[in-house]
Amino acid sequence: MLFKTYGYAVNGIDAIKIIVETNITQGVNFFLVGLPDSAVKESQQRIQAALKNIDYKMPGKQITINMAPADIRKEGSAYDTTIAIGILVASEQIKISHLEDSVIMGELALDGTIRPIKGALPIAVKAKQDGFKKLYLPSENAYEAAIVNHIEVYPISHLKELILHLNAGKTIYQLKINVEDLFIKKLNDYELDFADVKGQQNIKRTLEIAAAGGHNAILIGPPGAGKTMISKRLSSILPPLTIEEALETTKIHSVAGKVGKNTGLITQRPFRSPHHTISDVALVGGGNHPQPGEISLAHNGVLFLDELPEFKRTVLEVLRQPLEDRVVSISRAKFSVQYPASFMLVASMNPCPCGYYNHPEKECVCTPAMVQKYLSKISGPLMDRIDLHVEVVPVNFEELSARSISVESSKTIRERVINARNIQTQRFKHLNGIYCNAQMRSSEIKKYGELDPMGMSILKNAMEKLQLSARAYDRILKVARTIADLDNSEHIQAAHVAEAVHYRSLDRQNWGSE
Repeated sequence: MLFKTYGYAVNGIDAIKIIVETNITQGVNFFLVGLPDSAVKESQQRIQAALKNIDYKMPGKQITINMAPADIRKEGSAYDTTIAIGILVASEQIKISHLEDSVIMGELALDGTIRPIKGALPIAVKAKQDGFKKLYLPSENAYEAAIVNHIEVYPISHLKELILHLNAGKTIYQLKINVEDLFIKKLNDYELDFADVKGQQNIKRTLEIAAAGGHNAILIGPPGAGKTMISKRLSSILPPLTIEEALETTKIHSVAGKVGKNTGLITQRPFRSPHHTISDVALVGGGNHPQPGEISLAHNGVLFLDELPEFKRTVLEVLRQPLEDRVVSISRAKFSVQYPASFMLVASMNPCPCGYYNHPEKECVCTPAMVQKYLSKISGPLMDRIDLHVEVVPVNFEELSARSISVESSKTIRERVINARNIQTQRFKHLNGIYCNAQMRSSEIKKYGELDPMGMSILKNAMEKLQLSARAYDRILKVARTIADLDNSEHIQAAHVAEAVHYRSLDRQNWGSE
C-alpha cells in the first residue's frame, strides 16, 4: 500500500515542502531514498523501537520511503514522526483515509515521546502558504507556530497520543494564541533602565542618537567606566518591534533553535553579546549544517562586542560586508543560503593595553607606539563603518553618591527616539529597504543631507583636518540628519553638523600619540 505524509525542510529562514511517500510490498528490505543525511537514515532504528514500545510493530515486509523532491538534502531527525505515521498507515495498522491537509513533524524518542525540532515558525508560515489546514508539532514548538493565523496547530507530546487522535479525533486540542494581546503585553517589558546609570550624559546622548538613527557606535574608555553597563541598556530605548519585525526575528531564532519552551513571539529587540573567542563561522553563520550566526540572531536588534581589540582580526573583518549590505550570504560547494543581518553594532574597548590612557587620575604606562599598535588592531575600513565614536570617562564620587539628582528613565528617552524614527518612517515611506537614517544610500544622503553654508564650512574643515574618508563623510551627514530629527528640525543646522563631527574621535590625527 502507498501512503503520503507531509513535512518540511528548512533552508535559510524559509521552508520547503517535503512529500514522504511510503510504499509497503512483499520482501524484507528497508529503503530510505531522497537524499537523506545520516540522522534521517537512522530514523529506522528510532521508529522501530518507538513502535514496539507502544504495542505497534515495524512491518516485516519491504518498505520503500521516498522523500520528494529528491534533489533537496534532508537533514536532522525532525522527520521521524512523519515517517512513522506513513509506515503505520501504509501497513494498515491504523485506519486513516488521508492526511493531505496536515503536516506532521517531530523527533522520536525510543519510548515514543516526541522531542522538539528547529524551524517550527518558518514551517508554519510556509505550510499556511501551501494551503495546509493542520500542523502537528512537538509541544515545545507549538507556541511559536501558533502565532501564525489561519492554520490549526496541535501540540503533540507522544506518538501514541497522536495515533489515538488521528484514529478517533479530539484527544489533542488546537492551541490558540492571541498574537496582538501577547505582543502588546510584552512590548514594554525590559529589565534594565537608563535611570540606573549615574552621570555619563554624553554617553547617554550618543546611544540616544544611535538608537534614533540605527547607527553603529563604539565606546572607548578605561576599565570600570561603565561602557558595558550602559550598552546593555540600549535595547530599552530602541523603538518597539513591529509585528513584521517580530515575526522575522522569531523565524531566525526558530531556525537556530533559540526560541524558548512555551514561547511564542519574540517581542523584545535582540541583544547579542558573543565572547571575544568566537570564530568567524559562529559570528556570520554557516557550518556543515548551516545555522544563523550571531549577526543574524542580532537582526532587528543589537550586536554588542565587548573588548573589541581582543576579537581575532579575521572575525572582525567578516563584519564589513554585512554592515553594508545588511544580509549575509553563505556559499559552500553543496549549498548557498542567505540570512538577514540588519543589526546595530555597538562595541567597547580600552584606549590602550593598560586601559588608563587619558584617565583623569591614574597614570598610563603605555608608550605612544603601544597605544597606536593597540588601536590599529581595529582596521580602518571597519572603523569607517562605525558612525559614532565616543570617549568614556569614569564617574566621580559626587555623581555616584548623589541621591537627589533626577535621572532620565529609558521610557523618557525612548519617546524621543520613537518620535525621531516616526519622522524617518514618513521620509522613507516610498523607498524599499530603507527605514532609518543609517540605511540611507548616496542618493538619499544627497537629497536629505543638504547643508547650509556654515554647516558645509564646518564639515569641510573637519574633512581636511581629520583626513576623513568619503565613507566617513557620508556617516557624518547621516548622524547630522538624525540629530536634526531628534530636534524636530526639517533642515540640518550647523550645530547638528558640529555635534556629528564630534563623534569621530578615533579619526583624529595622532589620537593616542599626543
